[in-house]
Amino acid sequence: MRICRFNDDRIGIVRPDGVHDVTTILEKLPLVRYPFPLGDPLIVNLEAWRPELEALADKAPALNANELRFKSPVANPTKIIGVPTNYQAHRDEMAADKTITTQSQAIPERGIDSVLVQGLFLKANSSLVGPSEGIATRFPDRRNDHEAELGVIIGKTGSDIPEDKAYDYIVGYALAMDMVVRGKEDRSFRKSIDTYSVLGPWLVTKDEVPDPQNLNFELKVNGESRQKANTKDMIMYIKQQISWGSTFYTLHPGDIIMTGTCQGVGPVKPGDMVDFEFEILGNMKVPVRAHEVR
Repeated sequence: MRICRFNDDRIGIVRPDGVHDVTTILEKLPLVRYPFPLGDPLIVNLEAWRPELEALADKAPALNANELRFKSPVANPTKIIGVPTNYQAHRDEMAADKTITTQSQAIPERGIDSVLVQGLFLKANSSLVGPSEGIATRFPDRRNDHEAELGVIIGKTGSDIPEDKAYDYIVGYALAMDMVVRGKEDRSFRKSIDTYSVLGPWLVTKDEVPDPQNLNFELKVNGESRQKANTKDMIMYIKQQISWGSTFYTLHPGDIIMTGTCQGVGPVKPGDMVDFEFEILGNMKVPVRAHEVR
């Protein structure tokens, strides 16, 4: 199943013939009082409501996906988790191009220790947007780089999760762009700018993805291929990310893990169009504009 959020927060099921509006499912969400429970309420109930979602989609007419504005399929994550330098070829290009990173600490060059030394990092939830909302770049005097990644969406609450149980906590996958402004500040600070976490165009449930650790992907800017790799090239695999991360903090439904980027990171500027495609998951076009001071 492929579920999306579009236009004015409508909910849709994506099928080959188009998008079927199933927004009435939201009427099933329970009324809540402050303090609000942790976790995205739609993601919390997604698997349980799946038969009803499919039935609603059967009755709804197909909408043309090209005429819709896609938002992030997750509205309320408790956190966005990033995995730094998780492809060896990206580590190699960082070593060759000192404008990509200003890391001052000594980090092992190869193997999983290269990630373990740095740990994971968090991005502000306020940075999350969908592809149609686009990227609003800031600080034009600095590099604003694209980073193409697989987005893993957590489906149920878990802590201290064993590696062999990690996939049980996944509800689905989406394309993820971890945008960054280059500089000397802490990584989380530079990656938490508004619109610098792009997720979409929809969530593909895990049953449609036989092996998330073997997916081809490619990112182009204005038709030029920039990043191209396979998720099998990760240093720290998805199950390790979930297991290790859950020893530090509890994972909740709707939490997003951006699993690391490959070689080919590069700058974008206002007016650019990013075209990002992932095997099985689909593709999304993300326009780039300049941030407007209001």
